[in-house]
Amino acid sequence: MAFYNENMTHVTQFLLAGLPFLQDHPFLLFSLFLTIYITILTGNAVLVFAVKTYHKLHTPMYFFLSYLAILDMLLTTTVFPKLLAIFLLNSHEISFTACFIQLCMLHSLGFAEGLLLLIMAFDRYVAVCTPLRYTAIMTDRVNIEMVAGSFVIAFVIIVPPIMPATQLPFCGPNKINHCFCDHLYVIRLACADISLHVSLGFSIAMAATFIPCALVIFSYIKIICAVLKIGSTQGRQKAFSTCSSHLMVVIIYYISIAITYIAYKVENVSDEFHAICSIFFTVITPVLNPLIYAIRNKDVKDGIAKFLTEK
Repeated sequence: MAFYNENMTHVTQFLLAGLPFLQDHPFLLFSLFLTIYITILTGNAVLVFAVKTYHKLHTPMYFFLSYLAILDMLLTTTVFPKLLAIFLLNSHEISFTACFIQLCMLHSLGFAEGLLLLIMAFDRYVAVCTPLRYTAIMTDRVNIEMVAGSFVIAFVIIVPPIMPATQLPFCGPNKINHCFCDHLYVIRLACADISLHVSLGFSIAMAATFIPCALVIFSYIKIICAVLKIGSTQGRQKAFSTCSSHLMVVIIYYISIAITYIAYKVENVSDEFHAICSIFFTVITPVLNPLIYAIRNKDVKDGIAKFLTEK
């Protein structure tokens, strides 16, 4: 049974543990994570501007890629500034409101990224399976609506179920054994029965992960079947090459989610290990996404080179 009365102390702020087992050398950690953060912002920003300025990249595939880069920057910015403040200033405090804003943003942007990867898979499906109808289907208006829809759907699905958690009684302790405000770690501090909140959060997380993943797999099954019907080897290679970069990004994205999920489910594992795995999700895809496209895609490479040389 939940218990709460007016004599309980109401929590107005939380304390983020950060990475205490690594914080013997805080300035070294600050330098490392600042370098990673700057790398993520720079790499993805260059990719966005390259897509905007290079005419060969003015296609739906690269339009979606530019928004993927924007999502990566937003996702990382949700976590890294506070993490850097913990390392440099030993500033572990985060207000109740700021904690829940970070929580909602983190989960919503993560889901939006999965939806955007699904949209990119659909784009590749249309390009390979119905090439003659590609320009008629993937119009500018449709592309904008799909991107906007991914943001709206992510927030509509993720944020409302999280809002009831803000009404839970938090009467102490207020230390979150994590480096950012994660849903499960926050509600564990509530002075109430949280079983319904845990079940709801887990169900939404699974649906938000596996439904887009299943649709991406279905799209690539259809793509592979269509490619195998192409008569020439050169034609098959060209068709596969248009999908390879996106497929690598999808694989990395879902591997990072799987690692985070397994870390939460494995028993007798420290909170520090969970924190490291969660940081892995906010770092690995934002770092690798622009790198993968820059290395494997000639048009992107040319667009980045053109943008940088003109500056």
